[in-house]
Amino acid sequence: MNLGFYVILVAQFFSALADNALLFAAIALLKDLNAPPWHTPVLQEGFVVSYILLAPFVGAFADSLPKGQVMFISNTIKLVGCIFMLAGLHPLIAYGLVGLGAAAYSPAKYGILTEYLPPEKLVLANSWMEGLTVMAIILGAVVGGILISPVIADPMLQWWDVPLIDTGIDTPPELAIVIIIALYVIAALFNLYIPRLPIDHKPIGNSPAFLVSEFMHCFKLLWKDPLGQVSLAVTTLFWGAGATLRLLVLAWAATALHYDMSTAAKLTAWVAVGIAIGAILAAKLVKLEHSVQVLPVGIAMGLMVLAMIPVHDPVLATLLLIAIGAMGGYFVVPMNALLQHRGHLLMGAGSSIAVQNFNENLSIFAMLALYAVMEKLELGLTVIILVFGLLLAGIMAMLYKRHGHDQDSGQI
Repeated sequence: MNLGFYVILVAQFFSALADNALLFAAIALLKDLNAPPWHTPVLQEGFVVSYILLAPFVGAFADSLPKGQVMFISNTIKLVGCIFMLAGLHPLIAYGLVGLGAAAYSPAKYGILTEYLPPEKLVLANSWMEGLTVMAIILGAVVGGILISPVIADPMLQWWDVPLIDTGIDTPPELAIVIIIALYVIAALFNLYIPRLPIDHKPIGNSPAFLVSEFMHCFKLLWKDPLGQVSLAVTTLFWGAGATLRLLVLAWAATALHYDMSTAAKLTAWVAVGIAIGAILAAKLVKLEHSVQVLPVGIAMGLMVLAMIPVHDPVLATLLLIAIGAMGGYFVVPMNALLQHRGHLLMGAGSSIAVQNFNENLSIFAMLALYAVMEKLELGLTVIILVFGLLLAGIMAMLYKRHGHDQDSGQI
């Protein structure tokens, strides 16, 4: 791996760090506004709507320009959304604007790997990318939790105000957003130094009708490809489950462990620690041509979620979340690499990632909607955990039954 690859990683790290810290700042902002609890899953739904609606266009956009340039433009959109949130735009709307930038950013950050590296390095590169992204998730949760904590934020707010100048920064969430804006600026600076690669698979048309038609063609192509189908199904399920699990852990920490918002936010970081461990193990133990063999780990992950129900001890809770995360990282990294490779062979890298994002974010939207409905109906946390864990394990079992013996190494 050369210097250019590490520049890509650092740019992604700071952008992901800001994204994840912003989530907790936005949740805290909703609490300051006395928003109802079901607004929290809706907040994330607003973020993923952009991935769904813009899917036919962001892949073509990522393939039409050097991907470093696409990442810079997309990061700037995130920065603007963050500024709007600080200026008073409702968090549900402002966070949705950040999601628009994230939707455009994702095809470029993953697509550049397939253009920059040979296929035999994709699992390793994805492990680096996922590992560093997970580190950003960990630090984002920790930084977000620290910044919204009155113990930390109140002293900082005292020296933040400049004499005779009203900065308008008066609460911990607002201070957190200011610091997050600085993180987006750092990410944008690194975007400028990403290696400029030749444009690969440039779209042959740019009209909305053509792009939608081309997207549907790519969508069908990936779902009809046997290896594309299983890898797309698994990554779709994983990210839908992951987004819901983050909110579920926040609620579980408050109920089972009696944590406040700041401490619960830090607890979610242990899932990310586990994902990093699983990603490292996958890089060492799983070859691209054997990636389908990790599906049983996904079944075990769903069943492991059920173990959250009787746990009330902080140490056991931490170990459990690390184990859940490790299982997730172990099976999603090879699936992600397989999907990127098949997508690059069948179509442009940006277009294949856009199809992946469309499916993954439909899953996130559906699972968050289910979570919001259960919150609205005031179902107990035990019921919500049971539904979530059994749904995850059941779908993974069906995928394994259908695809567990289908892999043909010659197709790789």
